[in-house]
Amino acid sequence: MQLDVYRRREPAHKLSYLIVPAGHEIPQEATSTEWTAHARSVELDEHADELVEYGIEHPEQQLEQKGYAITSLDHQLEERD
Repeated sequence: MQLDVYRRREPAHKLSYLIVPAGHEIPQEATSTEWTAHARSVELDEHADELVEYGIEHPEQQLEQKGYAITSLDHQLEERD
């Protein structure tokens, strides 16, 4: 599935990611924070148990339930230069 990937800087030099189906807007309940576009129309396996490169667990389930999938607090990634 093609997905658009957004990124947000977190405290302590961490990053969170949010994915939505390509071309879809970020659902309103997730727009209260500053997301920046990271990648557009990326082919990702939404059926995977985890998208390791984005720290997102159970993306298919999250997409079905919320219309987006997001990095959990426990899986925020270290920001790299």
